[in-house]
Amino acid sequence: MWTPPITRRAAMLGTAGALAIPGMARAQAPALDVYGPTDPQARRGGTLTVAIANEPPNLDPFHQAGDARTAVTVLMYQGLMYEHPSGEARPLLAEAMAISPDGLTYTFRLRRDVTFHTGQKMTSADVQYSYDYIRNPANGSPGAADFGAIAEITTPDEHTVVIRLSRPNASLPMTLTNRFGCVVPRDTFAADGARARLSQQSVGTGPFRLAEFRPQSHIRMARFAQYWEPGQPHLDAILFSVQPNAASMLQALRNRRADIALLPRPQDAEQLRDVPGLAIGTAPSLRQNSLDLDGNHAQLRDVRVRQAIALAIDKEAVMQAAIGGHGTVLGTTVAAMQESWGAPFGELATQRPDLDRARALLAEAGHGAGFALDLISIIGFEWMDPAAVTIAQQLQRIGIRLTIQRVELGVWLNAFRSRNMRFTFNDWGTQPDPHILYYRHFRSPPQGADFRNWANADADRLLDQGMETSDPAERRRIYIELQKLISTSVPTILLFSPNLVTVTQARVRNYAQHPTGWWFGLARTWISA
Repeated sequence: MWTPPITRRAAMLGTAGALAIPGMARAQAPALDVYGPTDPQARRGGTLTVAIANEPPNLDPFHQAGDARTAVTVLMYQGLMYEHPSGEARPLLAEAMAISPDGLTYTFRLRRDVTFHTGQKMTSADVQYSYDYIRNPANGSPGAADFGAIAEITTPDEHTVVIRLSRPNASLPMTLTNRFGCVVPRDTFAADGARARLSQQSVGTGPFRLAEFRPQSHIRMARFAQYWEPGQPHLDAILFSVQPNAASMLQALRNRRADIALLPRPQDAEQLRDVPGLAIGTAPSLRQNSLDLDGNHAQLRDVRVRQAIALAIDKEAVMQAAIGGHGTVLGTTVAAMQESWGAPFGELATQRPDLDRARALLAEAGHGAGFALDLISIIGFEWMDPAAVTIAQQLQRIGIRLTIQRVELGVWLNAFRSRNMRFTFNDWGTQPDPHILYYRHFRSPPQGADFRNWANADADRLLDQGMETSDPAERRRIYIELQKLISTSVPTILLFSPNLVTVTQARVRNYAQHPTGWWFGLARTWISA
């Protein structure tokens, strides 16, 4: 578990460093602390094979929203800041950050020795181009809403970037991290076909560059020889090997065809405990496996129907069926943020099964005889199959008859982007900040994307307040109120956070699992002889 800093402003300054700019707050920059611990015994060389269960449709970090993409592209692309597991944003492509007293101006000093995979040096013009591109809704980035408070980005010189906000945003440093906040060369998207080429050649600043992407087979990355951090990375190459199912992943680990894997079904670790040479590690999770309820879809338009569905679901039973109980049942936030930001379970509505109340709500909504509904699951996300069967059985008890539709990830992502989610499973990780977790997903357009078509004015008000408030105690109060509203209105049902279970061969050294489930730790990993 991580805990929020005593003061948000102090946290941002304390992790970002000092700038000699009149009128700006100052703080001393700490040593670089990203990707995981360094190892003085590390050796250079070798190719590490990673078995992965879900292949990204493409490797475009600006337009592709899926976690399957983010998990691997964080090694090729970097933002000004890094999402440290502590819940703080740490310097990455920025050396230092300063914040004006009114919280509306952020000034960043850039590293001077950063080279893109294309061979050109990074300057402030590249940073300005990248963030201006993302925040322009016309460019179609799912991350555009994250940057909605930015009014202007200027570049006083080649190594300084100034971001001015239209209103305070306490989470701006976390927004400028890796998921959508990466920096690419100026005019990257000016040429025809530029987006498609990002699945053939990376243009980031990360420790690894893309060598080959062969769909339904593998993604190969090579060590970037001009990477700006001295002595890093240690590996010569990483091969992400796409596995058709959980059984093939386990076999690859047993046969040493895979060096490391994050198990899609954490309960499968039990099958590997007696295999010589394998180490099994469990890490806290910022992930959530959930059900989303589209407020524009069929019977789900009625809040009473959404409440009835929530009251019919036994989350513990779903988690047991899906991952053998190897996780944490959720209320309205992810497990690794419950202690710091989560509303107490006892203060939340619709969290425990109440079939009588569920039936009564359906009757009030005019569905006393029940109705039929499709449940969407994603092919390759193996936890969803047993979870779907269990939820179908649970909803049958109140007269809701489910038909399970399995779709490819690319099809699901298209529906997600077009806000046509219907009644669907979801599986995603967040950066460790409540604004990042909730705002883009639940705030009404144009400030947010409101993928579930919730259109809740009270939620919009709370989400805006949470973004603009820097005091951590007041922020926590606001987000607890928001969570109570989510539990009452039910645009989503958070089911559980799976344990992050990583299996490694004996030769894999110094790998640290990030709570997002993304592969940051490979930047510090090395292979023994």
